[in-house]
Amino acid sequence: MPPSDDRRLSTLKSSVLMLCFGLGVLAFLVAIERPHWFEVRPATGTAAAMSAAAAPAPAKHL
Repeated sequence: MPPSDDRRLSTLKSSVLMLCFGLGVLAFLVAIERPHWFEVRPATGTAAAMSAAAAPAPAKHL
């Protein structure tokens, strides 16, 4: 007797759910190895220049 449509749909749903869970775990494991991805950086050249201008000047060695 072939499986019913309800059984096929249930199997498909569970397979997609497991795939999404696996991809989520993979994304989490990759993300925790790369914390520099989550640093806040200036988005434009103007913002980068303003950020650099606001930073204290380096000490001069005489």
